[in-house]
Amino acid sequence: MQTVLSGIRPTGNLHLGNYFGAVKNFIKMQEDNNCFFFIADYHSLTTHPKPDSLQENVKKVLSEYLACGLDPEKSTIYIQSDLPQVAELYLLLNMNAYVGELERTTTFKEKVRKQPENINAGLLTYAVLMAADILIHNAHKVPVGKDQEQHLEMTKKFARRFNQIYEVEYFNIPEAYNFGSELVKVPGLDGTGKMGKSEGNAINLIDEPELIRKKVMKAVTDAGPTSQNQPKPEPIANLFSLMKLVSSKETIEFFDEKYNSCQIRYGDMKKQLAEDIIIFTTPIRERILNIYNDNDYLKKVAQTGKEKAFASGGKTIKEVREIIGFKTF
Repeated sequence: MQTVLSGIRPTGNLHLGNYFGAVKNFIKMQEDNNCFFFIADYHSLTTHPKPDSLQENVKKVLSEYLACGLDPEKSTIYIQSDLPQVAELYLLLNMNAYVGELERTTTFKEKVRKQPENINAGLLTYAVLMAADILIHNAHKVPVGKDQEQHLEMTKKFARRFNQIYEVEYFNIPEAYNFGSELVKVPGLDGTGKMGKSEGNAINLIDEPELIRKKVMKAVTDAGPTSQNQPKPEPIANLFSLMKLVSSKETIEFFDEKYNSCQIRYGDMKKQLAEDIIIFTTPIRERILNIYNDNDYLKKVAQTGKEKAFASGGKTIKEVREIIGFKTF
């Protein structure tokens, strides 16, 4: 059984794009792998969150992932800051990470460009902390998005460098967990691109029905088809793509026929899509709220995850210290 690790940043709410993209695959992944899912609260410190906001966001994201189906009986679900071994491995890996290679990472250069007033050391060594997250459990596989591929390559580099310096074959060289065709790209409501937190084009799993209706009714459309069976432009194709995720086959066929015959009324289509999204998200939203309000359950999940992660991380740090040469007299 392979060890798979994935981090979850405690920022924003989960939306349909998250659910049909990564989360559904996480749920499948935990059936056949030794999975570690952690809430990356150390990583969020690069943006200087206020203490109350940090704690609230951790609680929120933990509730949402549990409501979607992550199972603490099948996986290790923990909070990054509950595992001090991560910080120690981060320190040890930093000793063999060089400023030039860190400054050349794409994400760091982008941060320098976008937020020149806050270029902190945590941003510079972000790739090292991510490597520590992965290597603390000696993971074989890591699900990564396009924007994190370079960080995984850096992790491979640090793992190989450690093995070469100390003449061991200790760290696995982690590979990307490829979901392939199972990774669904969910379009946003603004007519272009994918659904995302920062784009303002998302339906959140926690959204109330009335808010969902307002968002969907504002979705971008066009003036309608001018000839039968003409190709659907991107904004309209996006609406049909969303409908394929939440609506019945009959509903999709009905509006497809109306489009192809130039009789479609986008208002009717959006009203139907909104109701289908509400039917889909309501059970998840109710589970999120129930879990969020159950502090005893959340505390139990966090404590159980901490203990399991501590056992794994403690073993790694003990062995890494011995390899480096730290000995107890």
